[in-house]
Amino acid sequence: MISNENNAMNLGISTMLKKYRFAIGLALVIAAIYFTNRSVGTEAFDISVSNTKEMLSLLPPVFILVGLLDVWVPKETIIRYMGEDSSWKGILMALFLGSAAAGPLYVAFPITALLLRKRARLAYILFFLGVWSTTKLPILLYEISYMGLKFTAIHAAVGLPFFLLFSIIIEKVMPEDSRESLYRKAEMELP
Repeated sequence: MISNENNAMNLGISTMLKKYRFAIGLALVIAAIYFTNRSVGTEAFDISVSNTKEMLSLLPPVFILVGLLDVWVPKETIIRYMGEDSSWKGILMALFLGSAAAGPLYVAFPITALLLRKRARLAYILFFLGVWSTTKLPILLYEISYMGLKFTAIHAAVGLPFFLLFSIIIEKVMPEDSRESLYRKAEMELP
């Protein structure tokens, strides 16, 4: 009986170590830096704590919003506006969603998972991520004020077609069964 409990506990610990290996590795790297150079290690630790606090303050509201969108917006609506046959509507919707966004790129991933679950076209989801990363409104305003309107216009004029083109290419190159597997995985992982 004790042997079975020990095996279960060891299995649980090894599963936990495997699941959190990146965080544990990062903590070990910061500890090594600290013992090599205390001031740099302290700064690395402070930055890690600050980033973790920021992430923990941003993600819960996003998860709540995604949960509400999941309940309030039917799958058929997403398919109509961002599905395979949505054409320009899907591109414009991805452009609007990505441009109106706020927050770092990792905030977009729960929204991306929701779009996958609701069967939005993969090209539009990839385009949404590209738009979020470069041409969301807060970034555009920042760029205009520091880099000028000309730079920002060139950046957007080059970036948007690039993201759209490559999102379509990636979708076309990706085998149908891989895309279907991605959609199924998104449907299984969200409640």
